[in-house]
Amino acid sequence: MIGVGRTSIREALRQLEAEGLITSFPHRGPVVSTISYEEAAQLYTIRALLESFAGQQFAENGTTEEIEELERRVAEFAAAAETDSRSRLLAAKTAFYECLTNGSGNIFVKQMLTSLHNRVTLLRMTSMTQPGRLQHSVMEIREIAAAIRDRNGPKAAAACKHHIDMAAKVALEYLRNAEK
Repeated sequence: MIGVGRTSIREALRQLEAEGLITSFPHRGPVVSTISYEEAAQLYTIRALLESFAGQQFAENGTTEEIEELERRVAEFAAAAETDSRSRLLAAKTAFYECLTNGSGNIFVKQMLTSLHNRVTLLRMTSMTQPGRLQHSVMEIREIAAAIRDRNGPKAAAACKHHIDMAAKVALEYLRNAEK
């Protein structure tokens, strides 16, 4: 139907399952994975550690061009926040994180955070669409970029951790209520 062989589809499904994005059930097939409160709490904890390290590394080692790219990504996210387009918002936030991880200069941090971001995308729209959260998110992203622009590694790390802690608070509250 889409011009792709079964082998390619099976391999893609195996990859999605390995990343925890789908779960396969015998006699039912694959379904989109859900994330429990406990899993989300663990995910946000490790994400805060890795992202704060990435922010610090970016501030201390990023190139001028990478910093300019980060500032463009922040502007795109802020502009997307002014629209009603969830897809644009998600794309802009994803581009920001890709730029942040690239700027860290650490391929292992990039690989691990990409995997975590794939999982957290299941929660990202939930947290960003809670009342008032999006405006705070824009301010937090701007603080991260400002610290990186100022080449202040510890401040960039703290700003990244604060941003993740605030997103976690909203997402975990949502999950707590959903599991009741």
